[in-house]
Amino acid sequence: MADESQVGQQEELLLDVKVAEASWIYKLFLKQEKMILGAISTVLFLTAWELVGNTFQLINPMFMSAPSLIWKAGYQMFASGEIWNDLYVSGIEFLWGYLISVLVAVPFGIMVGWYKRMAYIFDPFINAMNATPRVALLPLVIIWLGIGVASKIGIIFLGAMIPILVNTRDGVKTTPANLLNAARSFGANEWQVFKTIVLPSTVPFFLTGMRLGIGRALVGVLVGELYAATAGIGFMITVAGATFQTDKVFVGILIFALSGMFFMEMLSTVERRFDKWRPKVGAA
Repeated sequence: MADESQVGQQEELLLDVKVAEASWIYKLFLKQEKMILGAISTVLFLTAWELVGNTFQLINPMFMSAPSLIWKAGYQMFASGEIWNDLYVSGIEFLWGYLISVLVAVPFGIMVGWYKRMAYIFDPFINAMNATPRVALLPLVIIWLGIGVASKIGIIFLGAMIPILVNTRDGVKTTPANLLNAARSFGANEWQVFKTIVLPSTVPFFLTGMRLGIGRALVGVLVGELYAATAGIGFMITVAGATFQTDKVFVGILIFALSGMFFMEMLSTVERRFDKWRPKVGAA
């Protein structure tokens, strides 16, 4: 084992020497490897898609658009202003549905994770909802709230609340028991224990839940507007699909995709800042 360890260390040392003596281009590549490889793969994919969908038209544009056609359609929709109302409606639905889900799920998840009796009472319902596709509840939500904005906010709330709630609850439950016992042995009351130990260790978990909830919320926006709506990006996708305007369909899909990537990356950045607060494996 010692010989293998020495061999491994020697190989790492040789690799470091080779990197140190390499050209600045290679060093730049190693430093930005993720970005460079991601950019190359994206350019190759878009080029192949453009050649197949537009240049050689190997696929009928009615069924498959191309990047240049999507860009042209998107530019026209933004320049003419026809998409702004749809963006506004979907944005309002997403904002309110997601905000309400955070305001409800975080404190409720903390209480369920902290108090055993609340866990005994609510865990069966939380687990059942977690296993149930929230999209299946959309007809009921529409019956209860109508086909207006309220029903979209309702389905977005249901979609985003569960991952935030579950992650927050599990974050409280995974607080290392030895830290809790040590704090109590020094005479700390429940509020002091919660404030100084439980809450900091829970922050990374509910941030993870918020990040996962972004995707569920966007699914709620899309499905809600596909099912019953008169405006919104999902409604725009429905109308464009029904009239075989695939370029406009892809514009709507890209809006959802880019919005999700932006918000999830923003929350991932915040989450990484608090990752050191996450309890380590074996800490209990």
